[in-house]
Amino acid sequence: MLLPLLASTALTFAWLWFFVRRDRHPEPLALLARTFGWGMFAWLVAAAFEASLGRVLNSTVLAALLLVALLTAGIEEGSKFLAASTAISEASFDEPMDGLVYAVTAALGFALMENLTYSLGFGARAGTWHAVITTLAHALFSAPQGYALGGLHWQRGRTWVVQGVALSITLHFVFNSILSSSAGWPLLLALGLVVVLMVVLAGRYYLTFEAFARQTGDPRQGSQERPRHVPPSS
Repeated sequence: MLLPLLASTALTFAWLWFFVRRDRHPEPLALLARTFGWGMFAWLVAAAFEASLGRVLNSTVLAALLLVALLTAGIEEGSKFLAASTAISEASFDEPMDGLVYAVTAALGFALMENLTYSLGFGARAGTWHAVITTLAHALFSAPQGYALGGLHWQRGRTWVVQGVALSITLHFVFNSILSSSAGWPLLLALGLVVVLMVVLAGRYYLTFEAFARQTGDPRQGSQERPRHVPPSS
């Protein structure tokens, strides 16, 4: 059991490094660690809310299953968003890319806690497969809300943030609905298309923020005037 737990942890931090390394102006490790910890705590909050769904979780009615998938997506993405939001009042949150960095960091903290408890509850083999599938998925689910948080630097309002969170919930809901189905290869193909869409969205967000970072230089120097830049709509 120890080896799968270590593998799940290593996979999580490998994805964290993959995403965080794209930041031209690295964030303080202490703040990243705190946000990661809030992401782990967010899983506990989400798990408590999901447990309150009770018998609905065991229903075989399609409408009930879809409702559970939607509620689960809303609870989990909402919890991850709150975890990521703990960083936005910090002085280090000083450029759009930081929205993505902290959203993904919180999401991976959430994923690690989920994977560890899944392994303990269902065994090493099931836990390993769960970690392989869902660790990256959680990071990709959170990319739209990270883009929305980054958009606060462009004076975007609450509607912009709500749209980002809503898109995260939608992606999570569609992913879970397809993954839990047993209708064969057409749904597997649909699942692959959803994953490709999430990768494309995350890549687009990163490229947009990288371009902005190159234009503005180091925001910590405060000596360069930031050019006006209007991001593409998400």
